[in-house]
Amino acid sequence: MEYKKLFFPIGGGEELRGRIHGALLIAKYFNSNIEIFKSQAKPSQIMKFDDSLPENVLKELNAMAKDKLESDLDIHETIFKEELKKVGNDKATAQITSGEGYRSKLIEQESKFCDLVVVSTPHNNRITATFETTITKSGKPALMFPREMKEFKTDNILIGWNNSPEASRAVTAAIPLMKKAKKVHIISSKEFTKKTNQIEKLQSYLSTHGIETSFELVKTTKKPGQALLNNAKDGNFDLIVAGAFGHKGFKDLMFGGTTKYMLEHTNIPIFMAH
Repeated sequence: MEYKKLFFPIGGGEELRGRIHGALLIAKYFNSNIEIFKSQAKPSQIMKFDDSLPENVLKELNAMAKDKLESDLDIHETIFKEELKKVGNDKATAQITSGEGYRSKLIEQESKFCDLVVVSTPHNNRITATFETTITKSGKPALMFPREMKEFKTDNILIGWNNSPEASRAVTAAIPLMKKAKKVHIISSKEFTKKTNQIEKLQSYLSTHGIETSFELVKTTKKPGQALLNNAKDGNFDLIVAGAFGHKGFKDLMFGGTTKYMLEHTNIPIFMAH
């Protein structure tokens, strides 16, 4: 399939310009429409008030939250237009939309109407409920990119294979990207690949789509995710394809274990599926 509609939820905080720039680079690559989604919760939704709190105070707090959302949208719109010019996106289209309510709930609903979810690495590498919702609740593949990204390309792709349903879905969802790639390389470890014929079957499956691959078994390290990231960097890969959020949650991403190392050290986009 073609990725014609992208969904990118964005909050405030640091590297706002860089995140918007990175998302627009991805939209340009796919020649697609990207929806940049901003949300704001009402105080009445996220705070527990005493029954004695005057109704007019509550209304005032809600009004202040609405004003804050409108102010943020103005800032986002300005940055958006400036970065759009820098990216030179003359084919893709983009717009900023907004909603009021619980951010995770809004993202869960709004992200269902796209081909691909785009998300930046979380602030301070913290896996928040909103971040996890973005990856897991849309039913769509997700492309996570560094908070500062100057270029997006997919010439060289690395598949991190752990024989999980999530990895299988990620591989299938990434076929449009891999068909255009110059190099696709598969790595796994003995922990997850007991028989090499499993990899041979994966290679055979991809070859039916005209995708030729190479393969190697690598040693895992004491730091989960390090082996995959080291291979990606050593091989100058542009994109990592891997499963996300198995039955143990985000701990199953790429060769098992936590993803703290990946989130702290990756400067390579990661294409994921749940």
